[in-house]
Amino acid sequence: METSIENTKKYNVWIWMLSIAIPIAVAALFSVKIPGVERLGFLPPIYATINGITAILLVIAVYQIRKGNRKLHERLMKTAIGCSVLFLLLYIAYHMTSDSTLYGGEGMLKYVYYFILLTHILLSIIVIPFVLITYVRAISGQFYKHRKIARITYPLWLYVAVSGVIVYLMISSYY
Repeated sequence: METSIENTKKYNVWIWMLSIAIPIAVAALFSVKIPGVERLGFLPPIYATINGITAILLVIAVYQIRKGNRKLHERLMKTAIGCSVLFLLLYIAYHMTSDSTLYGGEGMLKYVYYFILLTHILLSIIVIPFVLITYVRAISGQFYKHRKIARITYPLWLYVAVSGVIVYLMISSYY
């Protein structure tokens, strides 16, 4: 019978493969446009809402684990991961059918927008292995290690979720 450490090593290979493959696939799919498919312009408010729901789930999940409600915490975190996957699928679908929208604001607000956008994009790439490692440590019963990395994962993931909503709100009038 394999130990949780052996299983974790197997998961680590998948974690790093996904952490590299997902950003590369997303970048590559930006250049793919599906001909004959109607523009999916209705998706940005939906995936921005999903980002907002993810942020709320993360906050509630942390509150629940601090109260000692491990089972609800686990369900909330699995739901947050599911929301992030759904966000990614909708985001890719939108960009495969629609041209990117340019921000039309001027002055200082333009710099604020691009700062938030760039940090959102960079951290959305960086957070992938953190989320996956944190999850694997939890499901393999390595709770001390789980808590240790969750202290890093949580604020990164929360920033990505909240900044995704902010980016949408700042650019929504230019769609």
